[in-house]
Amino acid sequence: MRKYFSIRLLFSLAVLAVSAKSFACTNILISRGASADGSTMVTYAADSHQLFGELYLKKAADWPQGSMLDVYSWDEGNYIGKIQQIDHSFQTVGNMNQYQVTITETTFGGRADLVNKDGIVDYGSLIYITLQRARTAREAIAIMNELTQQYGYPSEGESFSIADPNEVWIMEMVGKGEEKGTVWVARRVPEGYICAHANQARIHTFPLNDSENCLYSKDVISFARSKGFFSGKDTDFSFCETYCPLDFSGARACEARVWAAFNILCDGSFTWVDEKGNEHINLASDYLDFAMGYNLSNKMPLFVKPAQKVSMRALSDVMRDHFEGTPMDMTQDVGAGPNHLPYRWRPMSFDVDGDTYVHERAIATQQTGFWILCQARNWLPNEIGGILWFGVDDAATSALTPIYTNITASPECFREGNGSMLEYSPTSAFWQVNKVAHFAYLLYDRVAPVVRKEIEKHENNCLESVAVTDQIALKLLQDGKKDEALSLITEVSTSLSERMMSKWQQLESDLLVKFMDGNVKVQNEDGSYQKNVESSRIPVSPEHPDFPERWLRGIVQDNGEVLKEKQ
Repeated sequence: MRKYFSIRLLFSLAVLAVSAKSFACTNILISRGASADGSTMVTYAADSHQLFGELYLKKAADWPQGSMLDVYSWDEGNYIGKIQQIDHSFQTVGNMNQYQVTITETTFGGRADLVNKDGIVDYGSLIYITLQRARTAREAIAIMNELTQQYGYPSEGESFSIADPNEVWIMEMVGKGEEKGTVWVARRVPEGYICAHANQARIHTFPLNDSENCLYSKDVISFARSKGFFSGKDTDFSFCETYCPLDFSGARACEARVWAAFNILCDGSFTWVDEKGNEHINLASDYLDFAMGYNLSNKMPLFVKPAQKVSMRALSDVMRDHFEGTPMDMTQDVGAGPNHLPYRWRPMSFDVDGDTYVHERAIATQQTGFWILCQARNWLPNEIGGILWFGVDDAATSALTPIYTNITASPECFREGNGSMLEYSPTSAFWQVNKVAHFAYLLYDRVAPVVRKEIEKHENNCLESVAVTDQIALKLLQDGKKDEALSLITEVSTSLSERMMSKWQQLESDLLVKFMDGNVKVQNEDGSYQKNVESSRIPVSPEHPDFPERWLRGIVQDNGEVLKEKQ
């Protein structure tokens, strides 16, 4: 364990010399044939200890001929260079655009010597510039290739999720070091299947003559040969093994999250098809040794079939997973404390008696800036078809709110510039959701279920509102009243966002009243508090839940002689 983890650590330090901040994110991709309503869906948790949760809105615009676009690093904010602006840029809301195109990412790093320090279009800029130019997922892939070939790519290796109302793709890309440009491969998620990635390259071998389902840069293999990375047959070429070799941490901290998502959505049984078209069925437990980093050759499939069609609510809950019910469940050891906290604060590893140990990295994590579920619906016009379900901070204590991608203004609580990581704002949802999350971290097994009920209530109410709004907005569009339709979806997106903000403010107060000082105030069936018969302002004696025996035994082992009552 120590050897593998140390290798990853040294590699990471080498990468950090080039990029001071790297997001650790999770994406889940759902094809149209695998979703409950026929939409395509992509989730994205943007996880970073330095990222503020806010909603980016860039309106469509016309540009004079010859205009140039200033490019700034998405991670650091520093100016990188200029590129040619196009005549007309599309509206983008978060990681979707007005044509329901979605692009999200997770960073896998890869070979540090392949980062082109002189490139102009970094991975974040690549996403948002492409969204301003692409009408389909395939067009987005072509534009991303053109931009990086023409202007260079100064970022580490990335896995991108790219979707439109009909197709979902996973694209993996690395730079070429001192050479300008990138090498990449993109694979379409088969209809009826799902995919996921979480900071580890996942595409191994791929079909070389199937442009309907697989696209790649013309030199993705020849470049590897020229650098001495690969010497076998073209048909044996693995993008992952060549450009981002897997090690212990790549499995345990990254692929384990993919395994967790597959395990939940496939109900513990992976159905997949190999490159020859043969179908296989394996238990999720068959790949547990891979996910935990013990058997790196036992690779998981890239695409799997879910046990049942995936709904928006089911998918959002996967993003709240902490490995519950698996060997990596963080609630089961003494590190969880007396309230079964499924989190471990950073760093992610520690040494004891010469051995290195790890803290698990689950899908739901405390350092999430924002997280989204992008839904593209081909049965509706683009004006109202795209919905970006938006949330901030830790997904486990955060509710998603639907934001139509053609809104004319963003809700104040999510608005870009309303607060920052260094500036508290009482009207910012990021700060409000953080306050509720931090309360939950103190008494997790008591507080988290209360928060989860409010999440479910909010998201179910939002689904009902979306269904009604879709019908009204569609009728307005059919009647030629586009402006009224856009005004409606803006009003609904804003109203639901304000409702969430108001509820989380009330939730913060309710949690304080109910759980202050580690107590649990007794409630009636209607939710009101039981009161002392002598005064309506005094509660009955609160409950004091028992502590887990395992945790108590840990106290005795550490300090029992001091704490033991003397007979």
